[in-house]
Amino acid sequence: MSDTIEKIKCLIIGSGPAGYTAAIYAARANMHPVLYQGTQPGGQLTTTNEVENFPGYPEGVTGPEMMVQLQEQAKRFGTDIRDGWATKVDFSGPLHKVWINDDKEIHAETVIISTGASAKYLGLPSEQHYLKMGGGVSACAVCDGFFYRNQEVVIVGAGDSACEEAHYLSKLCKKVTMLVRTERFRASRIMEERVRKTENIEILTNTSTVEVMGDGQVVTSVKVVNTASGEEREIPATGFFVAIGHKPNTDIFADYITLDETGYIVNVAGSSKTNVAGVFVAGDAADHVYRQAITAAGTGCMAALDAERYLAALE
Repeated sequence: MSDTIEKIKCLIIGSGPAGYTAAIYAARANMHPVLYQGTQPGGQLTTTNEVENFPGYPEGVTGPEMMVQLQEQAKRFGTDIRDGWATKVDFSGPLHKVWINDDKEIHAETVIISTGASAKYLGLPSEQHYLKMGGGVSACAVCDGFFYRNQEVVIVGAGDSACEEAHYLSKLCKKVTMLVRTERFRASRIMEERVRKTENIEILTNTSTVEVMGDGQVVTSVKVVNTASGEEREIPATGFFVAIGHKPNTDIFADYITLDETGYIVNVAGSSKTNVAGVFVAGDAADHVYRQAITAAGTGCMAALDAERYLAALE
């Protein structure tokens, strides 16, 4: 443990659209923010090849390129951007204590949590290969469905989110094959009925993914197995969507910050405030509904403004 304690006005934990936007606003307000990028600098968008639905990019932009631009914009106004991630916090007192990499101790007057959420994947080597290649594996139909217009895709999942994403894909794609691991959906009845009534959605129950097939660069099909009969088959597809949930990156805050049953931070309605005065949240760490870059950026702005007003009230 370091003997040196750094005292700052505003600490931003995590990067991505939420963290960088918060940094831009905080820096312009002379809060001298320090931002630690976390274990995935730039957040989930760094795994997204093309972003076409963020305003201001008429020709689209790659996720990594957008994150570099946001980072540079935050730096331009004086944000201190650092490598490292928060490993421990103590929000029990008026000064908020955060430890970075189990070593450096920071005391911050305000903290903005923008640690995001991580999509859950099946963990198959082939799935991870094509995810890294950007060649047909995605955990966000709204983000990437556009690239599969008039094509055949496969989606894995059985909850409300999976049904919603399958229905969204059905409006764009020629055919959507939905893989449900057990005999029945976990989704609400109304969501299940919606996908069952959609003509170009085929539902395969008792079906698990064996392998995502392709030419090494892009997905061409998905090998599945019927868990009741043991029969294997190959489904032609250019896209493989995984909709089995997200895990918010909030574990280290659980002793101090109110979380919901799935780990998302509970914010005060209409604001970025948490149950701890001076601690704010932005982005997917609190958002289990929209999970878009533009909404994350918006809440980053809110968090910086809320933090500025909090500091002003202390003076």
